[in-house]
Amino acid sequence: MDFTHILTFNLALAAAIASPGPAFLISVKTTLTAGRRAGLAVGAGLGLMAALWTLAALMGLEVIFTAFPWAYVAVKTIGALYLMYIAYGMWKGARDPLAPTDVKPAHHAFWQGLMINLMNPKSVLFAAAVLVVIFPANMTLSEKGFIFANHLVIELIFYSLLAFGMSTATARAAYLRAKTYLDRIAAVVLSALGLRLLFGR
Repeated sequence: MDFTHILTFNLALAAAIASPGPAFLISVKTTLTAGRRAGLAVGAGLGLMAALWTLAALMGLEVIFTAFPWAYVAVKTIGALYLMYIAYGMWKGARDPLAPTDVKPAHHAFWQGLMINLMNPKSVLFAAAVLVVIFPANMTLSEKGFIFANHLVIELIFYSLLAFGMSTATARAAYLRAKTYLDRIAAVVLSALGLRLLFGR
């Protein structure tokens, strides 16, 4: 393993993180509604679980999902239903003004972020595919640990920057003006992603 492998992995990772998926939407929504601290916490949860999925792929977890398809289907189904549950809550509360009770404690936001990525078993299959293409075979345990740590740092940097950017007064004011529409758009997108996770391979 050399610097070129890490650079290529980081570029692929950055493209995956920045794509508008459930993690990105939840991070933005949490920051806008609950503030910077909650945004940082949810990003930490999302990033930690994503990095753990990569570590699981490095350790061969995708082999278990291949050998036991029912386990993959079970996790995928629970994850899809969880996304649609969150989407339902967003849609239902779209017209409600923000209240102090909407502000999530940081520990709650962290666990929500962790759960969002925990319930997406496609993460480990994606990680496995990327790792096989980019990295050499038979890496040492220390090299695998370095890849895990590198992934976690990239995730934390991205979500921290997102939290700081979305927690500005300008961003919050813009969100409040269009809250009903933005929440319902986010709810539709999350529902679509949940259905895609549920019925996709």
